[in-house]
Amino acid sequence: MLRVDALREIYPELEQHIVVTIMGAVAAELYALGHRPNFFYMEHSMGLASSLGLGLALALPGRQVVVLDGDGSLLMNLGTLTTLARYRPPNLLHIVFDNSSLVSVGGFPTATASGTNLAEMARAAGVPRVLEAETPAQFRTAVTQALARPVMTTLVARVEASGPASYRLDLDLLENRFQFKRYLDSLRSSS
Repeated sequence: MLRVDALREIYPELEQHIVVTIMGAVAAELYALGHRPNFFYMEHSMGLASSLGLGLALALPGRQVVVLDGDGSLLMNLGTLTTLARYRPPNLLHIVFDNSSLVSVGGFPTATASGTNLAEMARAAGVPRVLEAETPAQFRTAVTQALARPVMTTLVARVEASGPASYRLDLDLLENRFQFKRYLDSLRSSS
Protein backbone atom coordinates (compact mmCIF):
# COMPACT_ATOMS: atom_id res chain seq x y z
CA MET A 1 0.00 0.00 0.00
CA LEU A 2 1.07 3.57 -0.54
CA ARG A 3 1.46 5.66 2.61
CA VAL A 4 -0.51 8.50 1.05
CA ASP A 5 -3.43 6.11 0.45
CA ALA A 6 -3.31 5.06 4.09
CA LEU A 7 -3.24 8.71 5.19
CA ARG A 8 -6.15 9.49 2.88
CA GLU A 9 -8.16 6.70 4.57
CA ILE A 10 -7.87 8.31 8.01
CA TYR A 11 -7.56 12.00 7.10
CA PRO A 12 -11.17 12.87 8.09
CA GLU A 13 -10.60 11.28 11.52
CA LEU A 14 -7.47 13.35 12.15
CA GLU A 15 -9.40 16.63 12.30
CA GLN A 16 -10.56 15.94 15.84
CA HIS A 17 -7.24 14.73 17.28
CA ILE A 18 -3.79 16.07 18.12
CA VAL A 19 -1.46 14.88 15.35
CA VAL A 20 2.36 14.78 15.42
CA THR A 21 4.30 13.68 12.34
CA ILE A 22 7.90 12.83 11.64
CA MET A 23 9.95 14.68 9.06
CA GLY A 24 10.04 14.02 5.34
CA ALA A 25 7.57 11.99 3.31
CA VAL A 26 4.94 11.55 6.04
CA ALA A 27 4.83 15.28 6.76
CA ALA A 28 4.78 16.20 3.05
CA GLU A 29 2.02 13.73 2.21
CA LEU A 30 -0.14 14.75 5.16
CA TYR A 31 0.38 18.42 4.34
CA ALA A 32 -0.59 17.78 0.70
CA LEU A 33 -3.91 16.32 1.88
CA GLY A 34 -4.62 19.60 3.66
CA HIS A 35 -2.99 21.32 6.60
CA ARG A 36 -4.86 21.76 9.86
CA PRO A 37 -3.75 23.70 12.95
CA ASN A 38 -3.84 20.48 15.02
CA PHE A 39 -1.03 19.00 12.87
CA PHE A 40 2.54 19.41 14.10
CA TYR A 41 5.27 18.53 11.60
CA MET A 42 8.48 17.52 13.42
CA GLU A 43 10.93 18.59 10.76
CA HIS A 44 14.61 18.36 11.76
CA SER A 45 13.89 16.06 14.74
CA MET A 46 14.15 12.53 13.42
CA GLY A 47 13.17 9.92 15.97
CA LEU A 48 11.37 12.20 18.41
CA ALA A 49 7.74 12.31 17.23
CA SER A 50 6.80 9.41 19.52
CA SER A 51 8.43 11.14 22.49
CA LEU A 52 6.57 14.39 21.83
CA GLY A 53 3.34 12.44 21.31
CA LEU A 54 3.83 10.66 24.63
CA GLY A 55 4.33 13.96 26.43
CA LEU A 56 1.20 15.43 24.86
CA ALA A 57 -0.86 12.34 25.68
CA LEU A 58 0.24 12.47 29.32
CA ALA A 59 -0.32 16.24 29.59
CA LEU A 60 -3.74 16.15 27.88
CA PRO A 61 -5.35 12.88 29.01
CA GLY A 62 -8.77 13.91 27.73
CA ARG A 63 -7.54 14.28 24.15
CA GLN A 64 -6.55 11.63 21.61
CA VAL A 65 -3.00 11.96 20.29
CA VAL A 66 -2.00 10.35 16.99
CA VAL A 67 1.70 10.04 16.14
CA LEU A 68 2.62 9.37 12.50
CA ASP A 69 6.06 7.77 12.65
CA GLY A 70 8.28 5.81 10.31
CA ASP A 71 10.53 2.78 10.59
CA GLY A 72 13.71 4.84 10.26
CA SER A 73 12.63 7.28 12.94
CA LEU A 74 11.50 4.55 15.31
CA LEU A 75 14.74 2.63 14.81
CA MET A 76 16.65 5.81 15.65
CA ASN A 77 14.85 6.01 19.02
CA LEU A 78 13.96 2.39 19.87
CA GLY A 79 13.92 3.17 23.58
CA THR A 80 10.65 4.97 22.99
CA LEU A 81 8.86 1.60 22.79
CA THR A 82 9.79 0.73 26.37
CA THR A 83 8.87 4.23 27.53
CA LEU A 84 5.50 4.08 25.75
CA ALA A 85 4.90 0.67 27.34
CA ARG A 86 5.85 1.97 30.77
CA TYR A 87 3.47 4.94 30.76
CA ARG A 88 0.74 3.45 28.52
CA PRO A 89 -1.37 6.55 27.97
CA PRO A 90 -4.72 5.19 26.75
CA ASN A 91 -5.16 8.24 24.51
CA LEU A 92 -2.08 7.58 22.36
CA LEU A 93 -2.11 5.93 18.95
CA HIS A 94 1.42 5.44 17.60
CA ILE A 95 1.31 4.69 13.86
CA VAL A 96 4.54 3.45 12.29
CA PHE A 97 4.74 3.46 8.49
CA ASP A 98 7.30 0.76 7.68
CA ASN A 99 8.69 1.01 4.17
CA SER A 100 12.04 -0.66 5.02
CA SER A 101 13.75 2.47 3.76
CA LEU A 102 14.94 5.93 4.67
CA VAL A 103 13.08 7.15 1.59
CA SER A 104 13.18 10.82 2.65
CA VAL A 105 16.98 10.90 2.64
CA GLY A 106 17.86 8.79 -0.37
CA GLY A 107 16.20 5.41 0.07
CA PHE A 108 18.81 3.64 2.16
CA PRO A 109 17.45 0.37 3.59
CA THR A 110 16.53 0.19 7.27
CA ALA A 111 16.86 -2.85 9.52
CA THR A 112 13.31 -3.89 8.64
CA ALA A 113 14.58 -4.61 5.11
CA SER A 114 16.65 -7.46 6.54
CA GLY A 115 14.14 -8.96 8.96
CA THR A 116 13.66 -6.67 11.96
CA ASN A 117 9.99 -6.78 12.94
CA LEU A 118 8.83 -3.57 14.62
CA ALA A 119 5.47 -5.02 15.67
CA GLU A 120 7.21 -7.86 17.50
CA MET A 121 9.63 -5.38 19.09
CA ALA A 122 6.69 -3.30 20.34
CA ARG A 123 5.04 -6.41 21.78
CA ALA A 124 8.29 -7.48 23.45
CA ALA A 125 8.67 -3.98 24.92
CA GLY A 126 5.25 -4.35 26.55
CA VAL A 127 3.13 -2.05 24.41
CA PRO A 128 -0.39 -3.04 25.49
CA ARG A 129 -1.90 -3.34 22.00
CA VAL A 130 0.00 -3.81 18.75
CA LEU A 131 -1.82 -3.95 15.42
CA GLU A 132 -0.57 -4.50 11.88
CA ALA A 133 -1.89 -3.52 8.46
CA GLU A 134 -0.87 -4.13 4.87
CA THR A 135 -3.82 -2.70 2.92
CA PRO A 136 -5.69 0.61 3.14
CA ALA A 137 -8.82 -1.24 4.36
CA GLN A 138 -6.87 -3.06 7.09
CA PHE A 139 -5.25 0.24 8.04
CA ARG A 140 -8.53 2.09 8.34
CA THR A 141 -10.06 -0.74 10.40
CA ALA A 142 -7.06 -0.81 12.75
CA VAL A 143 -7.14 2.97 13.25
CA THR A 144 -10.90 2.90 13.87
CA GLN A 145 -10.46 0.12 16.45
CA ALA A 146 -7.59 1.94 18.16
CA LEU A 147 -9.48 5.23 18.40
CA ALA A 148 -12.66 3.54 19.67
CA ARG A 149 -11.03 1.70 22.56
CA PRO A 150 -8.81 3.60 25.00
CA VAL A 151 -5.69 1.43 25.07
CA MET A 152 -2.22 2.69 24.13
CA THR A 153 -1.67 1.24 20.66
CA THR A 154 1.19 0.91 18.20
CA LEU A 155 0.06 0.19 14.64
CA VAL A 156 2.72 -0.94 12.19
CA ALA A 157 1.60 -0.37 8.61
CA ARG A 158 3.65 -1.87 5.78
CA VAL A 159 3.91 0.64 2.93
CA GLU A 160 5.82 0.90 -0.31
CA ALA A 161 9.15 2.70 -0.34
CA SER A 162 7.95 5.72 -2.27
CA GLY A 163 7.53 9.35 -1.44
CA PRO A 164 6.01 12.54 -2.76
CA ALA A 165 7.40 14.46 -5.74
CA SER A 166 8.37 17.25 -3.35
CA TYR A 167 9.12 17.24 0.35
CA ARG A 168 8.63 20.99 0.64
CA LEU A 169 5.88 22.39 2.82
CA ASP A 170 4.57 25.84 1.96
CA LEU A 171 4.07 26.36 5.68
CA ASP A 172 6.85 28.05 7.60
CA LEU A 173 7.86 25.65 10.37
CA LEU A 174 7.95 28.44 12.94
CA GLU A 175 4.39 29.38 11.98
CA ASN A 176 3.43 25.69 12.36
CA ARG A 177 4.72 25.81 15.94
CA PHE A 178 2.68 28.95 16.67
CA GLN A 179 -0.48 27.47 15.11
CA PHE A 180 -0.06 24.23 17.01
CA LYS A 181 0.50 26.05 20.32
CA ARG A 182 -2.62 28.17 19.73
CA TYR A 183 -4.55 24.97 19.00
CA LEU A 184 -3.31 23.36 22.24
CA ASP A 185 -4.14 26.54 24.17
CA SER A 186 -7.69 26.45 22.77
CA LEU A 187 -8.07 22.88 24.07
CA ARG A 188 -7.04 23.94 27.56
CA SER A 189 -9.39 26.92 27.57
CA SER A 190 -12.34 24.79 26.40
CA SER A 191 -11.77 22.16 29.10
